Amino acid sequence: MHVGYDNKQAEYDMNDVKLECVSDEKDLGVIISEDLKWDKQCSEAVMKANRMLGMIKCNLVDRSKEMIITLYKSLVRPHIEYCSQVWSPYYKKDIKLIEGVQRRPTKLITGIQGLNYNDSWV
Repeated sequence: MHVGYDNKQAEYDMNDVKLECVSDEKDLGVIISEDLKWDKQCSEAVMKANRMLGMIKCNLVDRSKEMIITLYKSLVRPHIEYCSQVWSPYYKKDIKLIEGVQRRPTKLITGIQGLNYNDSWV
């Protein structure tokens, strides 16, 4: 991976084998790109969290507030919060992606679908 904008894009080899050049790399579950932006990491975390919410929606009969909150905290939030100290989103588009995942469970709870996000978790 060549990091930075003024990088000369040098070629490297190890034991006479040319190393492949990649634009991003996943290490310890965090995607690091060559421009050091976290777009791919944010979108990947949101995709995983949305898949978990979809699974909860399709397979859950009891949609009480306590059940949804418990499942959200145990199954969805870990995908969003994993290593968030490293890839802390600072672009508005990344923040909106993550906030969208956080708003989605409120639509699953019976009786509070029409409420505002802030009012529904009180």
